[in-house]
Amino acid sequence: MRPPKNVFAHMDWALVLLFTLLVLMGWGNIYAAVYNEEASSIFDISQEYGRQMLWIGTAFVLVFLVMIADSRLFETLAYPIYILSLLSLLGLFVFGKEIAGARSWYAFGSFSLQPSEFAKFATSLALAKYASLFTSDLRKWRHRWVALVIIFLPALLIVPQPDPGSALVYTSLFLVLYREGLSGNYIFFGLSLAVLFILSLLINKLYLLASLAALTALLIALTRKNRGMWLRFIGLLLVYSSFILSVDYAFNHVLEDRHRNRINILLGKAHDPRGIGYNTEQSMIAIGSGGVSGKGYLQGTQTKYDFVPEQSTDFIFCTVGEEWGFVGSSLTIILFVLLFFRLVYVAERQKSAFARVYGYCVVSILFFHFAVNIAMTIGLAPVIGIPLPFFSYGGSSLWGFTLLLFIFIKLDSQRHNLL
Repeated sequence: MRPPKNVFAHMDWALVLLFTLLVLMGWGNIYAAVYNEEASSIFDISQEYGRQMLWIGTAFVLVFLVMIADSRLFETLAYPIYILSLLSLLGLFVFGKEIAGARSWYAFGSFSLQPSEFAKFATSLALAKYASLFTSDLRKWRHRWVALVIIFLPALLIVPQPDPGSALVYTSLFLVLYREGLSGNYIFFGLSLAVLFILSLLINKLYLLASLAALTALLIALTRKNRGMWLRFIGLLLVYSSFILSVDYAFNHVLEDRHRNRINILLGKAHDPRGIGYNTEQSMIAIGSGGVSGKGYLQGTQTKYDFVPEQSTDFIFCTVGEEWGFVGSSLTIILFVLLFFRLVYVAERQKSAFARVYGYCVVSILFFHFAVNIAMTIGLAPVIGIPLPFFSYGGSSLWGFTLLLFIFIKLDSQRHNLL
């Protein structure tokens, strides 16, 4: 690789523009969510919008540092960065500060840092490094297991904090493995377990088990000449049956009360608009009240009178819906969709397998955050506490997403220098 003459010469400016627009729109909505007429200026760091302005400024410093670095550094240090990330997650159990019931933060005076936000790009680097090796073939079991360990080690350290929402983000990396040759059967298997989990909570388990047994018998009858398929169907029946029978234990002993209550409300098994379901209820009211064009900037009543808790973080999208209406919500979604399509396009043009795999990691993680966060605000998913990329308030999340994206932009900018 030849050293570049200008580190900004081949930046993908479309990605940079989309990033900048989303960050600025996010800041504008954070300002609206916590607007205080008595605040002295937009730089007042006693207010969230003032602190977010500081985070945005330092995020652009991170962008500059990433762009002047040698892109080979990220591939060379992929494993050390990953190990350092795991150690930072382990350290939370001893040195972490508990905030909102989760020990997910390191506190440095008034400043807090959430290492799980940085673990996402660290895991992406490690997975890209491993999947790009000449000896790595995801069609072989031993290589699949290594990839799965890389993906789920951070998740296993994040779950006990407890922060199951952030841990779930890592399941999105299965899409990366699928792009790199993993059979789509694994995606189907994971989705089928999710469906069975929901069905196990909604209907009698005996009926569900009987239905699976009948379906298995039918499939065996249709493939009676293929004994290998029989064994697969019977094996799946045993796995699915064991999973169904374990759902109650996992639901009642692994999940916390707040998570159980949110799932029950989502599934219609409970209704608690003044308790655990309050956030979602108020968020849907705010979005619905915005109508087509919204109430106007800084004119949202749900926003102004703090009806929606966490409105500048997890529920930032309801501010968009109330003040900018369907038009503003659609524009926000369109910008994110353009970002995802552009990332896929840029990932596919890479000459380096490492850069391509890393690019798909970026797409998968950002899309998971986007889809789940917006689904939470409109009542289509349980509240699991993950931010909307580049929009939600928070230094750790903004820095983590910025590093995640701009490492890929840096890798792409150097593709012309590959011999």
